[in-house]
Amino acid sequence: MSYQTEYDRSMNDPEGFWRKQAEALEWFRFPQHILTRDGDGNGHWFADGEMNTAYMALDHHVKHGRGDQLALIYDSPVTNTKARYTYAELTDVVARTAGMLAGLGVVKGDRVIIYMPMIPEAVIAMLAVARLGAIHSVVFGGFAAPELALRIDDAKPKVILSASCGIEVKRVVEYKPLLDRAIELAAHKPRSCVIYQRPQAIAPLLAGRDHEWTSLLAQAKPVGCTPVQGSDPLYILYTSGTTGKPKGVVRENGGHAVALKYSMKAIYNVDPGDVYWASSDVGWVVGHSYIVYGPLLHGCTTVVYEGKPIMTPDAGALWRVCAEYGVKALFTAPTAFRAVKKEDPQALLMKQYDLSKLQIIFSAGERLDAPTGAWLADNSGKPVVDHWWQTETGWAITANLQGVEPMPIKPGSSTMPVPGFNVQILDENGHPVPRGTQGFIALKLPLPPACLNRVWGDDNKFRDTYLSFLPGYYASGDGGYIDDDGYVFVMGRVDDVINVAGHRLSTGEIEEVVATHPAVAECAVIARDDELKGQVPLGLVVLKSGATISEADLHRELIARVRENIGAITCYKDTVILPRLPKTRSGKTLRKTLYKIVNGQEYVVASTIDDPGVIPEIIDVLRSRKMIA
Repeated sequence: MSYQTEYDRSMNDPEGFWRKQAEALEWFRFPQHILTRDGDGNGHWFADGEMNTAYMALDHHVKHGRGDQLALIYDSPVTNTKARYTYAELTDVVARTAGMLAGLGVVKGDRVIIYMPMIPEAVIAMLAVARLGAIHSVVFGGFAAPELALRIDDAKPKVILSASCGIEVKRVVEYKPLLDRAIELAAHKPRSCVIYQRPQAIAPLLAGRDHEWTSLLAQAKPVGCTPVQGSDPLYILYTSGTTGKPKGVVRENGGHAVALKYSMKAIYNVDPGDVYWASSDVGWVVGHSYIVYGPLLHGCTTVVYEGKPIMTPDAGALWRVCAEYGVKALFTAPTAFRAVKKEDPQALLMKQYDLSKLQIIFSAGERLDAPTGAWLADNSGKPVVDHWWQTETGWAITANLQGVEPMPIKPGSSTMPVPGFNVQILDENGHPVPRGTQGFIALKLPLPPACLNRVWGDDNKFRDTYLSFLPGYYASGDGGYIDDDGYVFVMGRVDDVINVAGHRLSTGEIEEVVATHPAVAECAVIARDDELKGQVPLGLVVLKSGATISEADLHRELIARVRENIGAITCYKDTVILPRLPKTRSGKTLRKTLYKIVNGQEYVVASTIDDPGVIPEIIDVLRSRKMIA
């Protein structure tokens, strides 16, 4: 079947198209209503179907005689540990972990926060929560206590599942002090915390609230799968917004399972039994979709990797894992490939490994720059496919559908819209622009299965953030264009959310932290282009009158504040003191102008600027700091 035939079917008969995809899964009761639309025109898919995602991902395969097939491979070069789980073994431990949670009072609809490193127990925890029909919210282990506290107050979990520590290349990060501090800061207090003790750091437990994972699990009895409706939430995943407060993206069970099952073959061209590796973290959407749910729903073997693309032990780490386990499709962020390229520019380490089973390399999370894509393709001899998606959608919006009809690769483009996504380029008034013209990338409603249709606990925020700007469309927050061949080019964010190594972070949120420093009068945090990470935040600050702190001291103190309040994941590493910030006559800081100056782009000084003389002052300072040429 051709791409165009597949795509046209999804546009002309969306209910028929997605009904057929839903038939590939084992439902307790097949949905009668494939699509229902709300007052905003958004869709709820398979709402009346009865199902359980964990059942579809695990028990279904065991039931049909594939229990001995490998389901999960754990590889941890930072601890020199490896483990394997068959589908039968993974089903058993998930059922007992669900029993452990049930013993703590977790029932259908309850929320459970998972704050864990990349170990099998993190995946097991997610599936166990889903087995009970409860709702999990995974928080990346690198986030600081205040960020975790925000998520605790928003999700109001009955139980928090965590580990004693995470392990970086050169240090052990103790999670328990962060967890304790977050609970102290949060207004909502969880009933219980379960801590998986790792030998690298044993955490003290609080009597009455905290439980030791292994001993509690040993007493638990396995439980079955709780039926849920297709429209019931599977998980909440928080993503940065322009206000600084994270938004809880809600993923419904039915549409999520159908879309991810479809994507495994259509986009990634893998079959049941194949080894698929998304080198990410379960704290991010890629980890949810393509470490945990997608591969297991499709009957693949998934890889859980606790390490880095470099330094564990070297820049051959990705290729070692692919060769050792026979990975057919590899998926990671451009940042990882750039790091490998920097350490191993001649790809000598890559050539040490047998990559004959690796058929294709996928990239997402940020735009794949042409030099990195070319380096990877030339040295691996594999197709390198960029695709574009968001936390909000849960799977690719545009992609090169390897399992339908592979298309010629155009550097800088994530190829064509995926079936189900009606991608349009609009101007600020919601009118389509000509081919080749940049504008706002918008998705015509209703969105296909798996996409968010609400924000946890705040329907108005969903409406205001995504729907109100371009009525009848979901506003992606990204800008770009479609060329004459129909290829989509995503050029970057149009709001103040920046992309640091594939992780979306709010500059507004970082500004709030920088502004709390007693020497800072005002500040602007902008995205600075970075060869390795894509973008990193740059703090431009104006000091209070009489402040005597040096730029070096301010720089060190701001790094510490940002790490403490948000986390090291921000990669905040540069601060520049300016005499003043450029502003409009109404007092609005010209952040877009600053962004263009710092990144060497052409800019026009707004006619509304209060004092045009500030721009040459800023340029002089930035040149003296060698921030610009």
